[in-house]
Amino acid sequence: MDAVIYIHGKGGDAKEVEHYRPLFPSCEAIGIEYEGDTPWSAGEKIRQAVKKLKSCHDGLILIANSIGAYFAMHAQIEEDIVKAYFVSPIVDMEKLIGDMMALAGVSESILRKQGRIPTGSGEDLSWEYLTYVREHPLVWNVPTKILYGSEDQLTSKESIEAFAKKHHAKLTVMEGGEHWFHTKEQMAFLDAWITEEDYGIG
Repeated sequence: MDAVIYIHGKGGDAKEVEHYRPLFPSCEAIGIEYEGDTPWSAGEKIRQAVKKLKSCHDGLILIANSIGAYFAMHAQIEEDIVKAYFVSPIVDMEKLIGDMMALAGVSESILRKQGRIPTGSGEDLSWEYLTYVREHPLVWNVPTKILYGSEDQLTSKESIEAFAKKHHAKLTVMEGGEHWFHTKEQMAFLDAWITEEDYGIG
């Protein structure tokens, strides 16, 4: 039997997989819980979980949300995934960090010197994180569909389009959609996107 594995975004949890269970009636649906908020720590937890699931399933289908998609792409799981569905994925972390630095009035030289700086948004800026992002560009060679909301405040349309083009992913844009798909209309759109025929990704 194939399995659908779900990787949540910031503030979410593995129980969100229950929403997707009815959409894949012939698959086992499993949510992966991870610890840590960095691509190296969360990525390792995800990698371990996926390797274990791969050993007892015919194929693995990935659904990943927001930063969960970013962590998944750093987990070295490409060879284990048949296809992927990314919802509002973070695809340009360096730009996102740069935007946060500009908003907080923090220069690169100051961040390098201090190492970690708290911000008013509750997110810390980290020189270690920024350095990792620059040294580990995204590599993702899995047939992938992307759902993106036109009102996403974390990822620009230009960034998502560039990522989709580079990685040959099928991009769907919901006009008026937000980074967090949560309203009745948004979830109905998401469900229709999941269940449509997967042209071009196998």
